[in-house]
Amino acid sequence: MDSPGANAAGFKYLLTYQLAIVILDLTVKFCDRFVDKRSRTHDQMVQAARSGKQNIVEGFLENSLKGYIYLLGIALGSFGELGEDYSDFLRQRGFVIWNKNDPRVREFREIRVVTPDLDKPYIPELPENPETAANLLVTFVNQEQFPLRKQIQSLEQKFVTQGGYTENLFRKRLQQRKT
Repeated sequence: MDSPGANAAGFKYLLTYQLAIVILDLTVKFCDRFVDKRSRTHDQMVQAARSGKQNIVEGFLENSLKGYIYLLGIALGSFGELGEDYSDFLRQRGFVIWNKNDPRVREFREIRVVTPDLDKPYIPELPENPETAANLLVTFVNQEQFPLRKQIQSLEQKFVTQGGYTENLFRKRLQQRKT
C-alpha cells in the first residue's frame, strides 16, 4: 500500500470506501422513506453514514500514519453508531433483528457492491419492507466494520515497523545533515 496521501484517488480502490458509498446512499434512501425527515434521528443516521465514508477519504489523504489510523477509528465509530440506529429502529417498531445465520442475511452477504468502475458503484435496490431494508443495512454495516478493523490493524503494524511521518522526516533530516 502506498504511503498515506500518495495517490489522491487511491482511496476509491479500498473495499471500505466502496462499501461506505453503498451504505451512505442506501441510508439516505432508508431515512427518507422510513424515518421522519424532521427528526433528529434522520439527520443523525445520514450524518453517521456520511462521517464514516468521509473519514475513510480524509484518513487516506493524511500525510501522517497516526492521523490516518485515528480517522479510520472515527469511521469505525460512525458505522458502529449507525448500526445501533438500525437496531434501534427494528427493536422500537417490534421488528426482528435477523441473526447472522439467517438465510436472508446470508443472501445479503452474497451481494457484491465492488465494481471495476470506481466512479459507478453497484447500489442494490432498497427493499420496500422496512424490516427487510433495515436488516440489509445492518448486514452492510457489519460487513464494513470487519475490513475497517483489519485496515486499522494493518496500518498500526506499518506504524510499528516503519515509524510515523514525523519520525521519518526526522530520519531524513539527520541523513541530510550527514551528507
